[in-house]
Amino acid sequence: MKKIIKFFKGVKKEISRVRWPNKKEMVKYSIATLAFILFFALFFYGFDAAAAGLMELFK
Repeated sequence: MKKIIKFFKGVKKEISRVRWPNKKEMVKYSIATLAFILFFALFFYGFDAAAAGLMELFK
């Protein structure tokens, strides 16, 4: 039981050290994440379409 209590005290101590982002940073990080997802979605869609086109040519 002492180990569990010690663990949760350590968790509480670590959480107090975390620097949480403010609203402006969250908006910036969210936009960057969505742009990243959109870029790679389009990239893989294009790659898949090109591969499907090549497969159709060599059929």
